[in-house]
Amino acid sequence: MPLKKVLSFGELLIRLQATSESFFETSGNQLNIFPGGSEANVAVTLALLGVPTSYLTAIPDHVLTQEINDKLTSYGIDTSKIKRQGDRLGSYFLLSANGLSKGEVIYDRKYSAFSQLAPEDLNWDELLEGIEWFHFTALTPSLNESLAKICKQALEVASQKGITISVDLNYRNRLWQYGKEPIEVMPELAQYADVIMGNIWAANKMLGTSIDDTLDRHTSKENYFEFSKQSAKEIFQMYPKCKHISNTFRFMDNPKHNLFYGTYHTSDEDKVSDTFETNEVTDRIGSGDAFMGGLIYAIITDHSPQEVIDIATQAGFQKLAVEGDFGNGKINK
Repeated sequence: MPLKKVLSFGELLIRLQATSESFFETSGNQLNIFPGGSEANVAVTLALLGVPTSYLTAIPDHVLTQEINDKLTSYGIDTSKIKRQGDRLGSYFLLSANGLSKGEVIYDRKYSAFSQLAPEDLNWDELLEGIEWFHFTALTPSLNESLAKICKQALEVASQKGITISVDLNYRNRLWQYGKEPIEVMPELAQYADVIMGNIWAANKMLGTSIDDTLDRHTSKENYFEFSKQSAKEIFQMYPKCKHISNTFRFMDNPKHNLFYGTYHTSDEDKVSDTFETNEVTDRIGSGDAFMGGLIYAIITDHSPQEVIDIATQAGFQKLAVEGDFGNGKINK
């Protein structure tokens, strides 16, 4: 049976990463550069897992973007929908090697080609032709009001066409700078989603679900699972269209440590993955996106609820050993 065709929509970014704790050491300065962006990361994971995947963004037309386009194509991603316009490619600066210590992030996304998209620039009826799954994240409507309107347009058309819709509740407080709080924007968009992924804190911030402020690193997995069930129940009640909810739980005790597990919820079942733990982290950036890609893949391929969360968590955990934003698509199928 052919797999559903997925379209992932969001900003393509360049990561500029210091190889030490400072960009400005007096000698031996080095800067690593990686392509990325949450939605592109998801597209890469899906393509590596064999899912026919398209990626939509807006980028300037120059040698660097062509090189990134070629890299995406090498993974098997259809880049034909990408819009060429504007002068700037969005970027972010990571002020530590691979996000393994303080992980401070500085965004440089204003006036990028993607951020300057206007609602009239995209014909969603054409862009969604032949697409069966549409993925976006909360990062896009966080950038400005125009992009929030574009997301709403896309979701309306996708819904009319019967396309499955997924959203990752990525929350970055530094991005919500245009006078709107997430809770003022995201509920209107989340109502269209069949699949909602994030974590219990993001759901509270963006959708208004309950949160317990006493939950912390020392809270047991059993207690987190119970609270995840409660949060999912609230989301199902608020958003009747939603059929799948998943949460990640990721904790670090030092720069090389990561503890990783996830939960998955339907109206009938609640499942939790095994706990994966490592003290050999290479790159933390993009692990949530790899999880999202694994989740979409597992749902598309009709795996059982327990298999769905196991596959998603494996994909996210495997990303910790891969340098750069993109994952490697490795799971136990």
